[in-house]
Amino acid sequence: MESRGAAAERHVPVLRDRIVELLAPALSTPGSVLVDGTLGMGGHAEAVLERCPEAVVIGIDRDEEALALAGERLARFGDRFRGVHAVYDEIADVVADAGLSEVQGVLFDLGVSSLQLDEADRGFAYAQDAPLDMRMDQSTGITAAEVLNTYAPGELVRILRDFGEERFAKRVVSAIVREREVEPFTRSARLVELLREAVPAASQRSGGHPAKRTFQALRIEVNDELGAWQRAVVAAIDVLAVEGRIAVLSYHSLEDRITKRALAAGATSTTPHGMPVELPEHAAYLRLVTRGAEEAPASEQASNPRSASARLRVAERTRPTKGTRR
Repeated sequence: MESRGAAAERHVPVLRDRIVELLAPALSTPGSVLVDGTLGMGGHAEAVLERCPEAVVIGIDRDEEALALAGERLARFGDRFRGVHAVYDEIADVVADAGLSEVQGVLFDLGVSSLQLDEADRGFAYAQDAPLDMRMDQSTGITAAEVLNTYAPGELVRILRDFGEERFAKRVVSAIVREREVEPFTRSARLVELLREAVPAASQRSGGHPAKRTFQALRIEVNDELGAWQRAVVAAIDVLAVEGRIAVLSYHSLEDRITKRALAAGATSTTPHGMPVELPEHAAYLRLVTRGAEEAPASEQASNPRSASARLRVAERTRPTKGTRR
C-alpha cells in the first residue's frame, strides 16, 4: 500500500510522557522487554526506546500498514525493536516465539488508531464517505458492510446496544433492514444519512453525532475488539514478570470496565472469609499503580482531542502465579 506520510508526522500518542514515567521503573535493567500490544504508528514505542535505553520493544499490530510505518519510524533503534503482525490476544505466542517466558512491561493503547481514522478508504470515520470496511487487518475477516447486510435484525440490535450503547437500537435496525432490502449497504455516507433520520433530533443535540455509536458498535463487532481484549488482558498479566508493569489506555467504558475488573481481580486477596491466615496462593498478585483511571490533562485534551476520552490504568505484578492457583 502506498505510504501516506511518515508516522511521526501523523500521530500524537496519548499520555505519552505519563505512560513512559509509569513504565520506566520496570524497564531499567539490561535486556528488559516491553510488549507494545497495539503498536499503531509507534509513538509510545519510540518514547520508551528513547528514554529507557536498556529496554527492547516488541510491537504487535494487526494492521500491516501500521507495522510498515512504525518500522520506518523505529528503524534507527536497530535490534532494540521488533514488529510482529498479530492480534494482541496472541501475546503469549508472540512472547514465546521471541524465546521469552516473561516480559517486564506490557502496553495497550486500545481503540481505533490515528492511521485508521485519518484514512478515508478504511471506513472508520463517519465524517468521510468511504467503503464500509472497518477491518483493522484488511487481509482477513468480515467487513462492516457484510455485518449490516447479512446479520439477523435481533443480532444487529444486540450489537448496537451492547457495543455502541445506542438507546435507539431497535429504531436504527428497523431502518437498516428496510434499506438493505432495497439495496445492500456498501459505503458509509448512506449509513450516516440513515442514522441522521433514525436517531431523534433531541438525542442528536445532546448526544453528539448520530453515527458515533453505530460506527463504534460495527467496528467492535468486525474486529472482535471486546472478546480479543478480554483474552488479551488476562494473557498479558500471565506473561508479566514480578515487578513488571502493565499499562492500558481505554477510550470507552466497555473496554475500561474489562480492564478495571482484570486488574482489580489481581489486586484482591482470594482468602476465604474466616480463614485465619492468608495462604500464598490466595495473596494478591498485582498492585494498582494508578488510583482509579487517570485522564489526560486539560492542556493535552485541548491540543489532542482524541485524548479527551482516554482512561489510563497501570498495575505491577507482585508475585508469580504460574504453577499456583489464582
